[in-house]
Amino acid sequence: MEFKTLDYFFYQRDTVEVARQLLGKIIVRKLNGKLLKGIITETEAYSSENDPASHAFSGKTKRNEAMFGKSGFSYVYFIYGCHFCFNVVAHDEKTSSGAVLIRAVRPIEGVSAMKKLRNGQAMKNLTNGPGKFTQAFSITKKHNQIDITKNKELYILDQKPISNSKILKTPRIGIKDGLDLLWRFLYKSSF
Repeated sequence: MEFKTLDYFFYQRDTVEVARQLLGKIIVRKLNGKLLKGIITETEAYSSENDPASHAFSGKTKRNEAMFGKSGFSYVYFIYGCHFCFNVVAHDEKTSSGAVLIRAVRPIEGVSAMKKLRNGQAMKNLTNGPGKFTQAFSITKKHNQIDITKNKELYILDQKPISNSKILKTPRIGIKDGLDLLWRFLYKSSF
């Protein structure tokens, strides 16, 4: 069965809803003629309005300008001096910015290439964090602000939606503000 790439309309909705609905979708990276694929198992939503944990909360900067751009584009940033984080810009027309951080995926194709990129890490620790995922998929700053609805090297395929009973909602990780917002989503069958 062939699945379609998610289009602009999927991302032009409420950031939190997009974060929840990205669970179970398949992220694809074409690298050196090989396909790397993973099922998205963990996401976090970051809005601008009323979200003190968001990069966009204090306004537009050179670093976060992608969050204020068109939905369906990537937002990649460098953190802790060693990791890239991959986000998809997602917000409705009433909201000025928003993005969904892909925190983890379950590898389904190209595992040997992912292990090589992760210096031989075991399957358990291969892609179970935002920095681990981007390293395993060779995603870097050069992938910032690309249209993932049309890109042939990095995109997300649609899949059947995950039922609410299989989704766990928690506070986001690594933040100090906005802990009352349950905007971290986990696909229960993946852990």
